[in-house]
Amino acid sequence: MKDQGSVDGVPQYLMPYIVKQDPSLYTPMDHASWRFILKISQSFFAKRAHQKYLDGLVETGISIERIPLVQEMSDRLKKFNWRAVPVSGFIPPAVFMEFLSLGILPIACDMRSIDHLAYTPAPDIVHEAAGHAPIIADPEYASYLRSYGEISRKSIISSQDMNVYYAIRILSDTKEDPASTPEQIEAAQKKLDDALGAVTFVSEATLLSRMAWWTFEYGMVGSLEDPKIYGAGLLSSMGESYHCFDPTVKRLPFSLDCIEMSYDITRPQPQLYVAPDFHQLKNALEDLAGRMAFRRGGVEGLEKAKMANSPTTVVLDSGIQVSGVLTDYFVQGEQRPYYVKWSGPTQLSFGDQQLEGQGADYHREGYSSPIEDISEDDLKKAGFELGGMGKLVFPSGVVLEGKWIDVLRKNNRIVLLTFDQCTVSRDVGGRVEFLFRPEWGKFDIVCGRKVVSVFGGAADRARYLKDTGGFNQEPGRQKSNLTEKNKELNTLYAELRRLRENEFRGKTPGGTHEENSKKGSDFSVSLTHIYASLNTKYPKDWLLRFEILELLHTRQIEVPWRKDLLNQLKQLAKESTEKAEMIQRGLGLIES
Repeated sequence: MKDQGSVDGVPQYLMPYIVKQDPSLYTPMDHASWRFILKISQSFFAKRAHQKYLDGLVETGISIERIPLVQEMSDRLKKFNWRAVPVSGFIPPAVFMEFLSLGILPIACDMRSIDHLAYTPAPDIVHEAAGHAPIIADPEYASYLRSYGEISRKSIISSQDMNVYYAIRILSDTKEDPASTPEQIEAAQKKLDDALGAVTFVSEATLLSRMAWWTFEYGMVGSLEDPKIYGAGLLSSMGESYHCFDPTVKRLPFSLDCIEMSYDITRPQPQLYVAPDFHQLKNALEDLAGRMAFRRGGVEGLEKAKMANSPTTVVLDSGIQVSGVLTDYFVQGEQRPYYVKWSGPTQLSFGDQQLEGQGADYHREGYSSPIEDISEDDLKKAGFELGGMGKLVFPSGVVLEGKWIDVLRKNNRIVLLTFDQCTVSRDVGGRVEFLFRPEWGKFDIVCGRKVVSVFGGAADRARYLKDTGGFNQEPGRQKSNLTEKNKELNTLYAELRRLRENEFRGKTPGGTHEENSKKGSDFSVSLTHIYASLNTKYPKDWLLRFEILELLHTRQIEVPWRKDLLNQLKQLAKESTEKAEMIQRGLGLIES
C-alpha cells in the first residue's frame, strides 16, 4: 500500500535521505577521474566481469565520458522494475534496506577524490552507479537483491551494530576528506576499534551484512578456476578488482557459511566466495531467513530483541503488533512467554497500521502486557462487564484487577482490551511484584497466546519514526571536490575536455591538406599551453598528463615534448605503489 505522504512510491520517512543531484558540483577533475576509472575498468572487465555487467553498462545508460545523472539511470532501470534515487554518502542501514525492499537503488552522488581513485571506503557514485546498477540488468540477480532488501528490512539490528555503523561512517568520511590530518584519521580509527571491541554478540543484521559483503559487494560467479566478478565493491575498485585474481587471494565455493566470516572494509579481502550462479544466492538467502526471528518468533525471537536493545516488533498469533525497545519477558512451562515489557516509546499496530490512540507518543514511557488469549467468556467468568470492575487470574499466575472500559476486535477476535483503575501483579517466591499500578493510567492488554514473529524496526514505520524523531541521522548533502587549491588546475582539465569534445576534431574527411594542417597546428598549440601550465604550477598532477598523452595518441599528433611527458608520468609512478599501478595500466591501454 502506498503511503499517504509518499512521493512517486517512496515513503515520506525516506524522503529526507534523497538529495538533489547537482551536476554543477562535479568538477572537470571529477569527470576525468570517472573517465579514467571506467576506461581502465572496462578494458579489464571485458575478460574478468560477468557478461551481464558489461551489457548492463549500456542498458543503464552509463557513459565512460561523464558522471551519469541518477534520474536518467532511474528511467532506464524501470524496464527491469527497479529505480534509482540520489543520496549522499552513508545512509543508515535500515534506510538502505528499505530502499532495496522497494526495488529502489540508492546512489551516492558524491565523487571520490583523485587521491582515492583506486578505492574509497566512502560510498560514491563510482561504487553505486558503475558498480551496483549495471548488474541489475540480470533478472535473477535483481530478484536476489530485491529479496535481500525485503528480508534485511526485517532483521534485528542491535544498538552495538549502530555504534559500529556510525564509527565506520566517521572513519570513511575522515579518510575521504582531503583536509583530514593523520591525527584525525587515527582518532576515527580508534573509535571504530573501540566500537568493534564493544560488540558482545553477532546480530541478525550483522549476519546479513556479511552475506551482502560476500555477495553483491565482493562476490564472484562461475567456476573456481575461471570466476567472473559481479560484486560492486570489486567492480568499483581498480586496485582490488585487479589483485583479487592473485594466488594469495583464496577462492572459496559460495555457501551460507560465508555469514560466519567477518570482514574489514579498510583492507583488501583475503578470500572471496564464488557462486556457480545467482540462483544459489537466493537459495542461501532463504535458508538464512529460516533462521531469523521474523520467521521463528517465540522465546528465541524475544531474546534476540532483548539483546539488541533497539526498536523491534513482536507479533502475536492474533495479529496484534507491539513495537519498541523490548527490555524483559517472563516465561513458564515449555518456555512459553507470558509477560513482556518494553521501555521508552512503544507502538501498538495491526496489519502494519498503528491502532488509533496507541502510538509511541501515547506509550512514550514504555509498555507491558500479559501474553494471553482472552475471550469474552473469560471476561464474564472473571466477573467483568464493559464498564464494570472484575478480576482476572491468568494460568501464569499474573493477576489483573480493574475496570474494563474498552475492547478492540479484528477478524472476529479480541486483540486489545483497555482497563482503568488497574493493578497487575504476580507472585515471586511469596512476594507480590506489581507490574502495573492504577496511578500509571490506563492499562492496555494485547491479546494473543503465541509470539509468532519478531522483526527489526516498527510495524507502522512512518508513524513510529514521526513520533520518535526518525532514524537519528541528519541527511547529508552532495559534496564537491572543488577547493581553492585545485580551482585553477580544474580550468586546465576543462580546457583539455573542450579540446577533446568540441573545438578540434582532428582531420576532416574531404578537407584540404592546408585545413587539416591548420587544425593539427591549433590543436598542438593548445595542448602545449596546457602542458606548459602543468609544468609550471602542477608538477605532481599525473591524471591530466595521462589525458594529454592519450589525446596525442588517439589523434596521432606529434609534439616535441611527448617524450618528456612520458618520462614525467614514469617518475610520478614512483611515488607510490598505487599510483604506479594506475599509471602503468593507463599506459598499457595506450600502448595496446
